[in-house]
Amino acid sequence: MSLSLSLSFDALSRVDGSARFGFGLYPQFLTSLSGPIEVRLAAEQPSQTTIEVNVRPLTNVPGTESKKFGVILKEVMQRQVIMEANPRTLIQFVVQALVPLRSNSKHTLNSDEIMAAMINCCTLSLLNAGSVPMRGVICAVSVARVIQVDKAFKYVVQPGDPNQASSCVAVGCFAFLFSEPEPKLSSEPSSASSPCVWTNWRFLRPGHADSSSGDESETAARKIWERMKMLVEERENLKTAPALSLKNASSSRSKANEANDAMVVENEDEDDDVKMEI
Repeated sequence: MSLSLSLSFDALSRVDGSARFGFGLYPQFLTSLSGPIEVRLAAEQPSQTTIEVNVRPLTNVPGTESKKFGVILKEVMQRQVIMEANPRTLIQFVVQALVPLRSNSKHTLNSDEIMAAMINCCTLSLLNAGSVPMRGVICAVSVARVIQVDKAFKYVVQPGDPNQASSCVAVGCFAFLFSEPEPKLSSEPSSASSPCVWTNWRFLRPGHADSSSGDESETAARKIWERMKMLVEERENLKTAPALSLKNASSSRSKANEANDAMVVENEDEDDDVKMEI
């Protein structure tokens, strides 16, 4: 199973964290995170933090579609953030769409891909900020259950072919929470299962009710989690590289200064010898 992903940390100003994410070659969403910050008195909660999610479409002002996505994202982020860590504060997400949000009537799978991309983009912004305590990392994928010619079922992760829409019997988005520790050996696979914290799995045809999506959804979400870990490692390596080069440069300068001081001392000693001979 191969997933084409586009993810990166952004550097927007006046926010604590920002990131881009998309399925395919180009990012689909840009998310900024601010928090913990001061919250309005009307929205303040004495025992936990307040989460606010604003989804902005590519064009026009936010409508019903954007508000629906915002409500779902708020529910998912509440399962990812430790809400009791910063009471009486606000964590604000602003999700800017880089693609149209309205689903194509001929392609019923588009809304699930959009939902999965927004969840992953919000998770990336949390990882980039590092200022919000998290229970784990939530990654999401869209899955379709397709009926084949021989009447057998097949699960397709991130279905992008519009021709598959006519043969789909069930579709949905699955979000998994990954929080298990790393295995001791890199070659040792992780056996712990990650819980599904949110899904909108629905059936398009009667008589095909099955709550299972197979193991494909969790396996694909785990691959996204691994890509996120690689992105964090690359960022940390870039941060440590200038510090190491600066340390090496300072040590080189100190050695050069010691060599120059030694040469000056030798020259002074030679001048004193010449004077004594005279």
